[in-house]
Amino acid sequence: MPRRPLHVTGAVEAALRAALREVRGMPGVPGPFPAEVLAEAEDAARAPRLPASDATDVPFLTIDPPGSTDLDQAMHLARRGHGFRVHYAIADVAAFVAPGGALDAEAHRRVQTLYFPDGRVPLHPPVLSEGAASLLPGRTVPALLWRIDLDADGRTVATDVGRALVRSRARLDYAGAQRQIDTGTAEKSLALLRDIGRLREALEVERGGISLNVPEQEIHERGGGFVPAYRAPLPAEGWNAQISLLTGMAAADIMVASGTGILRTLPTAPDGAVSRLRRSAAALRIEWPHHVSYAALVRSLDPGEPRHAAFLQECTTLLRGAGYSAFTGGELPSPSVHAAVAH
Repeated sequence: MPRRPLHVTGAVEAALRAALREVRGMPGVPGPFPAEVLAEAEDAARAPRLPASDATDVPFLTIDPPGSTDLDQAMHLARRGHGFRVHYAIADVAAFVAPGGALDAEAHRRVQTLYFPDGRVPLHPPVLSEGAASLLPGRTVPALLWRIDLDADGRTVATDVGRALVRSRARLDYAGAQRQIDTGTAEKSLALLRDIGRLREALEVERGGISLNVPEQEIHERGGGFVPAYRAPLPAEGWNAQISLLTGMAAADIMVASGTGILRTLPTAPDGAVSRLRRSAAALRIEWPHHVSYAALVRSLDPGEPRHAAFLQECTTLLRGAGYSAFTGGELPSPSVHAAVAH
């Protein structure tokens, strides 16, 4: 059945815009940044605390949704002997936000960036998040730089992390990255995203981990109105996520080894929840033989197929209970597992 976009225009569109403004005015949704926060952000943008190490010779690239300017992650991939070397740069917020300052207090109050169909409420002032701290191409920016060496199977063999200056060379969106990879026009670093991504996906299967390719619900402004739509994720998005997950797992290993850190945790779903999913699968006419595990079934589904997309959305109920657990003194929190990562 062809997908038919729904257009919201006229009086309905005006009512929707008013409703969105009302949502942004609800308690708990931050308003404009206070003047002292904006002033501190301007000062930080002009004089960040820069690291001594310089890695601007590494030709990083970013992959984000179209039009994104708050770029906080960049990568460079290369072959290394029979394996690979992953450079992964994460925007260094601490270079701009001083502990105990007005910016720090405001970020604690906001917690995260909130996204709405017609805009977003940012965690940090745009002069930082979309300017001085963003890993935009052609700019020298302080970052937390990870260097992770992998063997021929994609397993981590060495990890190093430190602060460094970096410079991105290219800003790509997912569709553009996928197109370059598929047509063989991608530069070496981007072309390796498929190779490394697939190896890491195979290791995820081996671990019993799960990645839900849930279609994204998007609302686009077009022609003065809104167009809601579902978009199935591209393979490049999954490969990109594997690089991010690789870095997160490396960070977790370092924290566990040191006995101090903060872990992202997710408890194993109770048996009753899986039984309920089996009933949902039956209702959607999705075959789920008893000898097939939940992880294996999820990996066999096509998010572009409506019944599969509906079931994948139901699968998100097994992700309830995710949280962060801080620990120190070598005593790991309980639970200290992430059921979806299975690491």
